[in-house]
This record gives sequence, C-alpha cells and structure tokens, in this order.
Amino acid sequence: MKLNVRGKNIEATDALKQYAEKKISKIDKYFDVDAEAQVTMSVVRDVHKVEVTATINGLILRAEEATDDMYASIDQVVDKLERQISKYKTRINRKARKSGLITPAGQNASAEEWEDDLVIVKTKRFVIKPMQEEEAILQMNLLGHDFYVFANAENDDEINVVYRRKDGKYGLIEPVLK
Repeated sequence: MKLNVRGKNIEATDALKQYAEKKISKIDKYFDVDAEAQVTMSVVRDVHKVEVTATINGLILRAEEATDDMYASIDQVVDKLERQISKYKTRINRKARKSGLITPAGQNASAEEWEDDLVIVKTKRFVIKPMQEEEAILQMNLLGHDFYVFANAENDDEINVVYRRKDGKYGLIEPVLK
C-alpha cells in the first residue's frame, strides 16, 4: 500500500508513520490491487485526530477518528475502514448471488441486518426553485435541516446541495455526471 502520511499542527514522527503504515496496510489484504491512502494526523486542544482517505480500485474509503491518544485514533480509524470494506464486500457478494453468479453457502446475519439499513422508507417530491447559494442556506436554516437541495441560479439552474459542516460552516455539493 502506498501511504502519504502528513501532520497538521504536529510533526509526523517516524514512529507514528511506521505505526500508521503497519496498521493501515492491514486493509491491503482485502484487495488484489495496490491501494493508495492519504493519512492526516492533527492535534487541536489535546484531541488527536486521524483522517484516512484510501483509493482502492476506484472505491474511495474515508474515515476519521479523534481521541486523546494518536495511536488509539489510528487503531479506531483502521477498525472503521475494515467495517466499511466488510459492508462493501457483503453488498458485492449479495448482488452476485441475486444475479446467479454465486450460490449462497450460508446466510450471514450481519449481512442481512446491513441490507435492512439500505431500505428506503420514505420518498419525498418537491418543487425546486432557482435561487442563489445564500438564499438556499437561509432556507435550510429556516427549515432546521442539515442540508438543502436547490437549483443554483448562478450555475444554469444545476441541482446543488448546501449542507452544514461539523465545524458550523457551510459546504456546497455540485454534482458532476461522468
């Protein structure tokens, strides 16, 4: 696995880099191809945060954890990544079984529970009116939501999403079709 480890408000020592490489390279065993990962370690007010973004065969995995110990944060972020990979692999295997490519040898209860999480329980339809980003943020705040879908009047009425970030600021998603 190719790792790019960097520190933010902290020097990424050789010991930290080696520990991160040892732990994060564990996810390599789940895939046949080489993976790349960006690891960012930061410290803010005695909170040690690790963010990992891994690109594996077109699949993007992202996880972050914050604890009072950098090594514990690395361990927890690896656990999160492994859970994401497990869910992804379960979904791929389930699709293959449904299409007849694989016959089920035994049902996995955790896989069934995970599939239940993917059921859409409600569908909403609403009229989208063209507006500017600032107006969309105001509408989102008036409704008390964490995100708001709108037609961006500044971008030829393309569908965009504004959302409230964890730090209290706002983000904008501009989808691009491949």
